[in-house]
Amino acid sequence: VAEGDQAMVYSTPECIYPITVTNGEMFNNKFGSFRHSEMIGLKYGSKIRSHDNRGFVYILHATPALWTQVVPHRTQILYLPDISFISLYLDLRPGKVVIESGTGSGSFSHSIARTIAPDGHLYTFEYHEHRAKVAQEEFVQHKLADVVTAEHRDVITNGFGKSNIADAVFLDLPAPWDAVAAAKDALRKDTIGRICSFSPCIEQVQRTALTLDELGFSDIRMFECLVKDYEVRTAPLP
Repeated sequence: VAEGDQAMVYSTPECIYPITVTNGEMFNNKFGSFRHSEMIGLKYGSKIRSHDNRGFVYILHATPALWTQVVPHRTQILYLPDISFISLYLDLRPGKVVIESGTGSGSFSHSIARTIAPDGHLYTFEYHEHRAKVAQEEFVQHKLADVVTAEHRDVITNGFGKSNIADAVFLDLPAPWDAVAAAKDALRKDTIGRICSFSPCIEQVQRTALTLDELGFSDIRMFECLVKDYEVRTAPLP
């Protein structure tokens, strides 16, 4: 852990906090007070006791999975079940070039960047100027600037400004069907391109599917991810 690092303070699965490690600062929660100076130089994953000996926390790397749990919600976000499923079906891996719209809170953007690094690149577009600016600042802070290019742009009106470069396109828009033509132009022509549209309403899905079909896309499928948590308990045998 070095000064200036973006790190995660882990107390419980429900209590994870992002911090910027700064000498002289103090982190406080219900488990006690923790000096940043005592974190510097430790290995990530280390257990740290509070200086008043009330409890302990772990200092962890700021991974995309953890960032998804703590990201400030400027918009609705994708969570790990959807992120994992979409990443698999878009065939994301190191070296891929991906286009995303909209950036939103940047939850999925972080996971894409981690998956396609170090040689791939993510071009992410957000029509809301303030959200685009904040997301770009977070990418720089999290040392993803070499992998991610964030731009304030209305792709429905102006397209992506990219042609024949993307291996995959991800759309999370109110009217994704209006961006399908621009997405088709952005996809590489020398390989099989993949496009995913994430929508909460079946009417959006129907209209997008019709547009995909009209523009020559094939193997059009719809999926719904449902998550069920199982609680593990220890119980005595009868």
